[in-house]
Amino acid sequence: MFDDFISLIFPRICLSCGKSLYKSEHSICTYCSYHLPKTNYHTDNENPIAKIFWGRINIHSASAYYAFGKGGKVQHLIHQLKYRGQKDIGVTLGKFYGYDLRKCDSFKTVETIIPVPLHPRKQKKRGYNQSEFFAAGLAETMKAKTDFSTLYRAYESETQTRKSRFSRWKNVETVFRLKDPEQLAGRHILLVDDVITTGATLEACAQTLLQIPGVRISIATIAYASN
Repeated sequence: MFDDFISLIFPRICLSCGKSLYKSEHSICTYCSYHLPKTNYHTDNENPIAKIFWGRINIHSASAYYAFGKGGKVQHLIHQLKYRGQKDIGVTLGKFYGYDLRKCDSFKTVETIIPVPLHPRKQKKRGYNQSEFFAAGLAETMKAKTDFSTLYRAYESETQTRKSRFSRWKNVETVFRLKDPEQLAGRHILLVDDVITTGATLEACAQTLLQIPGVRISIATIAYASN
């Protein structure tokens, strides 16, 4: 009864479509969880995201959960997660995608999940790193560990919006560093972010992580925004 009373004051709604959630639902309703545009890229080793990195960097596997459409529900979810403090979206989507990835041969050996880091100044301004919540959800269902400290952003780069692929890469090629990396030697690392477009930031992060002996790097994002 108390929960029902609270829901009258603070209604629990789907952050994708705005409809009321049932008690068993969290952040996203069952209808949206089934009907949002999943890519299923994790089942295809030659998917469009994997091809982004071909000839550029040695990536074990790469995928994204959803296709990003301008003005669509996925964009709305990302905006809620990134700018409206709706951190549960990241955790929920991470759990959903983790169930799929752990069944896939390419991803089931992942041991450590690392989100693309924000510069401390930017994270302080925003209050959180949205990709950490996606990583936490993935880790829960993939039975992996999270690492939020080994990879860090040493310099605050300019916004990537409206930059070309080359300009994006030049903007971030030297901004990432490692702290006590020996603990990750030989591990299969899943590098995660909210959205991938050109892959420049993820490439720069992966290049840095590949300095660690014996690591394999895979990539997963919530959404893929094709050019």
